[in-house]
Amino acid sequence: MTDGTLILAVLLIPLVGAGLMAFVGRRPNVRDGLMLVVASIEFLTVIELARRFATTGLDPVTWARVAPGLTIGFSAEPLGLLFALIASGLWIVTGAYGIGYMRGHQEKDQTRFFACFALAISFAVGIALSANLFTLFIFYEALTLSTYPLVTHHRDAKARAGGRVYLGVLMSTSIGLFLLGIVWTYSITGTLEFSPGGILAGNCDGRTAGILLALFAFGTGKAALMPFHRWLPAAMVAPTPVSALLHAVAVVKAGVFTVLKIAVYIFGIDFLRETGSSQWLTYVAGFTIIAASIVALSKNNLKARLAYSTISQLAYIVLAAALATPAAILGGGMHIAMHAFGKITLFFCAGAIYVTAHKTEISDMRGLGRQMPITMTAFLIGALSIIGLPPLGGSWSKWFLMLGAADADQWLFVGVFMVSSLLNIAYLMPIAIRGFFPGDGSSRPAVKEGPWFCVVPLSLTALGSLVLFFYADELYRWLLPLVSS
Repeated sequence: MTDGTLILAVLLIPLVGAGLMAFVGRRPNVRDGLMLVVASIEFLTVIELARRFATTGLDPVTWARVAPGLTIGFSAEPLGLLFALIASGLWIVTGAYGIGYMRGHQEKDQTRFFACFALAISFAVGIALSANLFTLFIFYEALTLSTYPLVTHHRDAKARAGGRVYLGVLMSTSIGLFLLGIVWTYSITGTLEFSPGGILAGNCDGRTAGILLALFAFGTGKAALMPFHRWLPAAMVAPTPVSALLHAVAVVKAGVFTVLKIAVYIFGIDFLRETGSSQWLTYVAGFTIIAASIVALSKNNLKARLAYSTISQLAYIVLAAALATPAAILGGGMHIAMHAFGKITLFFCAGAIYVTAHKTEISDMRGLGRQMPITMTAFLIGALSIIGLPPLGGSWSKWFLMLGAADADQWLFVGVFMVSSLLNIAYLMPIAIRGFFPGDGSSRPAVKEGPWFCVVPLSLTALGSLVLFFYADELYRWLLPLVSS
């Protein structure tokens, strides 16, 4: 199989799967089994793509030439392949979880849900493998449109209102800011190709680069950088598997992946550091990290608290891009993976609690750990990974992020990361403590876990947070070409 055929297969497998799921939608067991098979095939195909890249390399593929220096094309590099592996791999567990959740909660329109989910995975992988900004923008917009039906799944007034905010913020920022940045970059350089070391050095001064960076950072609304973050809490009206998709599998990761990739392959970290054009962004990201964590402390609804936690954690990666040191870039890339496993575990647990105990408010979850010990233990593991405690994966990404800030002599942001970790403890640990130590002398309730299609995936992702701690060196070496080329 040629490189072009393999890349085409990675993009088409989820699309074909979506069509097949729609075709057999009246037979739920066949549909759901098909979804798991297609997700597994997609993951194995991405693994083969990554294996071939690591051994022989992959040739870029051009599908169409729109204008001189403007093409629709695909190529592979370590950060993009990491994102593709995360999106396709977590599709399997999220799909299995979705079966348990959607059936356990007796949700309607399940065929539409799983078909749109497959479309979103295809577009996320398209973003990951884009060879240039033009291709990335096409798949970025397609991802927004394909996830809108998921956000508005319940089709009631609350869902429609959340969907309007979701679509309004993401489309207005991408068209009004991101697209403008793309056009401006093309007018300056005559190309939009991702290139090691960037394409802007020698083509613009530091002030122009700073303005372009603002267009890209705020135009990538999926990164949820304040003040363009409202879509993320608004989207929590969606079913919990969608929240998992938004926060860990595709959408927000597409946002921070885009910011990090643009910093490395359009600006170049040496150019950013030498011109100081990203200094302002460090303060915006730092403010987002702290402010979102403080807001999370005030939320009693579990999904709302986790949503603001995600806004804060995404800003870690934006800050990494703005610091523009090798350690920060590596830490940001690692955090994409570490946060994915930790946060998806927390959302899986929130959904299992809702399906089984019908609880959404943290204040009502006292003693829940005795009733749902597997679920709450997984929640504790995911929380500790987000906090950054060993032996869990989040500890390594936070280590490299702080090291990157120290390398840049930005000690203020070393402090930001440390304060953020303390705030992580403040808004996550009371949930686990409340669950395991009710403190009211109540008798131990009967154990009643959620559906096994929910419990097994959340257990696997919690285990993944642990495994990533011990395989962090392999992840580090995989991403090292980002800063050594």
